Amino acid sequence: MEQDKAYARLLELREKLDFYSYQYYTLDKPTITDYDYDMLYRELETIEGAHPEWVTADSPTQRVGHKISGGFNKYTHDRPMLSLGDVFNDNELREFDRRVRSDLGEQVPQYVVELKIDGLAINLIYENGMFVRGVTRGDGVVGEDVTNNVRTIKTIPLKIDSHSPHIEIRGEVYMPVRAFDALNIQRSEDELEPFANPRNAAAGSLRQLDPQITAQRNLSFFAYAIGGTVGMTIHSQEELLEDLKKLRFHVNKEYRVFDSIEDVITFIHSWDERRDELPYATDGMVIKVNSFAQQELLGNTVKIPRWAIAYKFPPERAKTKVEGISVTVGRTGVLTPAADLTPVRLAGTTVKRATLHNEDYIKEKDIRIGDTVIIQKAGEIIPEVVGPVVKERTGQENVFVMPTHCPGCGHEVVRPDGEAATRCVNPECPAILSQKVAHFVSRNAMNIDGLGDAITAQLLQQGLIHRVSDIYDLKKEDLISLEGFADKSADNLLKAVEDSKKVGLARVLFALGIRFVGAKAARILAEHFGSVEALAAASTEELTDIDEIGPRIAESVHTWIRTDEARKLVAALEAAGVDMTAQKRQTKGSAFRGEIVVLTGKLETMTRKEAEEAVVAGGGKCTGSVTGKTTLVVAGADPGSKYEKARSLGTPIISEEEFIAWIQRDKTFPNE
Repeated sequence: MEQDKAYARLLELREKLDFYSYQYYTLDKPTITDYDYDMLYRELETIEGAHPEWVTADSPTQRVGHKISGGFNKYTHDRPMLSLGDVFNDNELREFDRRVRSDLGEQVPQYVVELKIDGLAINLIYENGMFVRGVTRGDGVVGEDVTNNVRTIKTIPLKIDSHSPHIEIRGEVYMPVRAFDALNIQRSEDELEPFANPRNAAAGSLRQLDPQITAQRNLSFFAYAIGGTVGMTIHSQEELLEDLKKLRFHVNKEYRVFDSIEDVITFIHSWDERRDELPYATDGMVIKVNSFAQQELLGNTVKIPRWAIAYKFPPERAKTKVEGISVTVGRTGVLTPAADLTPVRLAGTTVKRATLHNEDYIKEKDIRIGDTVIIQKAGEIIPEVVGPVVKERTGQENVFVMPTHCPGCGHEVVRPDGEAATRCVNPECPAILSQKVAHFVSRNAMNIDGLGDAITAQLLQQGLIHRVSDIYDLKKEDLISLEGFADKSADNLLKAVEDSKKVGLARVLFALGIRFVGAKAARILAEHFGSVEALAAASTEELTDIDEIGPRIAESVHTWIRTDEARKLVAALEAAGVDMTAQKRQTKGSAFRGEIVVLTGKLETMTRKEAEEAVVAGGGKCTGSVTGKTTLVVAGADPGSKYEKARSLGTPIISEEEFIAWIQRDKTFPNE
């Protein structure tokens, strides 16, 4: 029974970590703090450590890095860019030192300690002293070629005085705090969503398709490592950092060399109170064995070096007071409470507000208006209230009561049985409409630049829009009458509105705000059905049969698209000329037609993504787990538990060589 619970938790942790990694690394929009992610990761490591037979190749703990986003050419690193293992306290750091000394035998290590810069790892390739390519870490083996954007970073030399015919310089692209603050001020003025933190601002800036935008973002770079080299001899990390300085790379000056782990610990804690004074963001410190010969002796695991470790700073906390609790209304009508705080400095910024999620969250933590509370902002993301300081209560605090009527329209609110959310169900609520418009025009939806909250508020007040489709009825004279508009700004907005008609069905489905339908689900539905008419005609069973469309999404889509509101909205968008079609995914052959395929183990001749694309191109589907519906399992090296489950179910299993033979029947291999 206990084993069943542990295995269920293991599967839950893997799913969560994969999802959070996708949000963090692919979308650059994290929804949990680094610390919370690290704790989930640590819990998964603990379970797998106790049950090594459960470890499979697709576990997050077996990954070198993370998925890369699209839009750039792929490039394979000469040497993998490994991630670092993490420690969170002094004793774990002492244990790292004990292991290093044990593995080195009679040799005594020195340690180089460097600040861990919160940015985006990059690999710079120089040939005969000339910069030729810049590549992100990606999954550690294959990264994205962002050369044109890297060239805009002034702290990266385009020519170095090196006799090596080939050298890879590695380091961190980051956005200085001052540049980050200025960028977010500008984005607020432009009514764009601000970046959550400097790390995500740097990542988003380096992935711009237009290098001119990257050039305006004032990115910087710290060098700290080398990859593949020819004709260079360097003996230690300290020597490397000094050599990098001589090559005119920007090297962080705060590194130190120590002979004992206790001196390392003292140095780390010397930064406890002063890291917020730095002009860049840091979330910890990196400890490396100084000698390269000793590094070679210690070696690497599959995904991390055994000669280095990252000490992660704990979440920063601060004490402040809840001056009030305000409630906002989202686009689905959900009422969300937030604590209005006495301003307090935390993780380098002034915090005035923290989300309280819902009524149950407030009751569970017993947070009251007037309370002194502890807040934290781990990873510099959204501040949260840890809890009240009960001993400091005076008796003047007030218990929060959720409104019975919507603060946006005054309509009575409801809280359905079994749900934590309280909702406004008034379809005419201006607060809901305002949020729907904000979502509809957002970058990943219809991408109507220039239609921000302030303009939307004026349009609502003037009665110019009553639903999102009314955006397409706006005329120049309507806009000119609004505050802050002139001929050019009106023309620009109308052009953005016109351009949005061509974004395609996937973005339209996401923009419509159907519950549980995110950008990925919208794309899958668009590619499968090709038109909104075909989607409207689909049954819940047909929807559920689509890979990655579960019962919750299927039921939500099926219900929503049959409402009068949906029919009228879709008809209005079509009448306005919005393209409601998509190119259906085509298959190139029939080698896997009707097959539901699971890939397990390490493939030697192709990546996992290439194999999945080959299955789809051959008319099949790829899923992540073996079930009774699975018709074929492809087993690479060290296949793990999926292989055993397939055997127990009697599911056909083929080798990688047989898989390639299937592909070649239709010549659907993605690289051909």
